[in-house]
Amino acid sequence: MPLTRRAIVMAARPQGLPRPADFAIVEQALPALEDGRFLIRHDWLGLPPAARLRMNAEASYTAPQAIGETMHGQAVGEVIASRHDGFPVGTPVLSVHSGWATHSVSTGASVHPIDPALAPPSVWLGALGSSGQTAWVGLVTIGALRAGDTVVVSSAAGAVGSMAAQIARLLGARVVGIAGGAEKCALAVADYGCVAAADHRSPDFAAELAAACGGGVDLYFDNVGGAVRDAVWPLMARDGRVVVCGLISEYNSGFVRGPEWYSLLTKRLTVRGFIMSDHPDQREAFVARVGGWYRDGLIRVREDVVDGLEQAPAAFIRMLQGGNRGKALVQLAPPSSG
Repeated sequence: MPLTRRAIVMAARPQGLPRPADFAIVEQALPALEDGRFLIRHDWLGLPPAARLRMNAEASYTAPQAIGETMHGQAVGEVIASRHDGFPVGTPVLSVHSGWATHSVSTGASVHPIDPALAPPSVWLGALGSSGQTAWVGLVTIGALRAGDTVVVSSAAGAVGSMAAQIARLLGARVVGIAGGAEKCALAVADYGCVAAADHRSPDFAAELAAACGGGVDLYFDNVGGAVRDAVWPLMARDGRVVVCGLISEYNSGFVRGPEWYSLLTKRLTVRGFIMSDHPDQREAFVARVGGWYRDGLIRVREDVVDGLEQAPAAFIRMLQGGNRGKALVQLAPPSSG
């Protein structure tokens, strides 16, 4: 059993977009294994946009991250030492709160065995992990998606957005994507099944989006907030639902006021935010349904992969600027021993 792990910690609180100097790679001691605990070797790390929220001095849905604390994120790996009957050595697992590190010690809380026969390990961080489950909860539980709905998904070529578009389509919705740039808009249509995709960088964005939405938007799955949300707002249909999943356009620049509330009254709109971790009871249904679609070849997956723990900060910064195509992942080099 290794005595230490390598980890990426927050070295300084960012002002706006994080910089490489806001992160540091450190060596940390691993605790001795006590009864009921096990050691995970991380093979893949997921880089969630929500980690940026934790870097702020103000609390969000969690307490602010402390200087020197390991960066938040999930990992997929293998149990390499165990004193826990439920997680024997060799078990492949997804760890929800392990952070950007090479190893973690767990009691089993928020750790799930995965099935590598159903999907490769990395997919359990994206399509069959937090990204897919976030899309599922937002559409099905929060958004009450109905077959025949016109659904608009922002950041439709991103990790969560691409899954939201595909899940909505497979559940019978007509899906319109929003993405940044012609390449991502083409992906949203060709790979993720959107009937159209509007480029939020286009000077004609609002008109193009309105034309694509036809009779109005029944459900808006919002990943970005800001000006994109404001363009969707006047297109909402009566009894429409807005699901607030993320506000990535505002994470680095400060949060802005939302659209006028008059439409809430006149169109009888419902606006609801959610945090996926508040819905752990949805995991089993999500894996059964979406895992079946993945097995049958109905889910398309793109991954944006870098190699080595030291590459995580740069990949994270690039993702916050929209530079990724699909789930942002770090592949960790296999250990030289043990």
